[in-house]
Amino acid sequence: MKIKQIVLPVILSLFFVNIVFAKALPGPLVETDWLAKNKSAVVVLEIRKDVKSFTRKPVFSKNKKTGKLKLKKVAGHIPGSVLVNYKHLRATKEINGRKVQKMLVSKAAFEKVMQNAGVNRDSAVVIVSKGASNLDLTMATRFYWQMKYYGHDNMAILNGGVAQWILDKRKISTKPSKAAKGNWIATAERKNILATSEDVEAAIKNKTQLVDTRAISLYLGTWRKKSYVYDNGHIPGARPYPNELLSTKMPAKFINPQVSKTLFNQLGIKTDKKAVTYCNSGHLASGSWFVLSELMGNKDVKLYDGSMHEWTLEKRPVVKLKME
Repeated sequence: MKIKQIVLPVILSLFFVNIVFAKALPGPLVETDWLAKNKSAVVVLEIRKDVKSFTRKPVFSKNKKTGKLKLKKVAGHIPGSVLVNYKHLRATKEINGRKVQKMLVSKAAFEKVMQNAGVNRDSAVVIVSKGASNLDLTMATRFYWQMKYYGHDNMAILNGGVAQWILDKRKISTKPSKAAKGNWIATAERKNILATSEDVEAAIKNKTQLVDTRAISLYLGTWRKKSYVYDNGHIPGARPYPNELLSTKMPAKFINPQVSKTLFNQLGIKTDKKAVTYCNSGHLASGSWFVLSELMGNKDVKLYDGSMHEWTLEKRPVVKLKME
């Protein structure tokens, strides 16, 4: 009886300690000041495509007249952070007999990525991009969207990424890092934030807002840069919102949500109405999804995962040389 009286309080105390140390994040975006103060209480995941930059030194150029240093190439990482290879977040799926590239990875594959990065079920996660460009920023939003899809909510993106961290003169590491395996598991598949081709087809009929986040030249069909998009133009009824409007240049930081709201409205997109965002492959579209859903609080926004790649692969209709 005495053993039970001793063991039970110890177990309960450990349980409550875990609750106390599960850091609550202040919102979907955090600044470098916040991360510097709370780094030990969160898991910092750096999302990269050029994984070699993780262990290289940043490159600066010197102004000959003033002698001031300017950040030229972003490299290195925040001490204690873990590298996640962006390529591990995209997969090829067979849909109706067609191989569709760059799609959401399976539940099992995503669990493996998270566990290998040292993420636990109750971890507070801060996602960090290089912050050198809008493409970097949207790697972070794509990762965030996938985490949310599979049930994780306690995460945020570092505004400005590593570029802002360096410009704020904070310590950078070039040492390889490896995390102890985490116990993270997917707890959901939130279909309410994912759109399929059939959902987009229904959206056209219902006149649900479709937001094309590519460059205007791609929207109008005067240029088709990506080899995996098989026709020019845009999905019928879509309105353009070029992804360059979402952020500043290096460091790539999100534009103030109120300014973004004005820009969306100017382009005929209602930020409080149902919407589906898309691009070429579901990468850039995650940026507009993040701004509308997470920063502006519109919970009726979906990301079309297959985007123009899947749409044109299925030989669905497109509109060219027309602003809608």
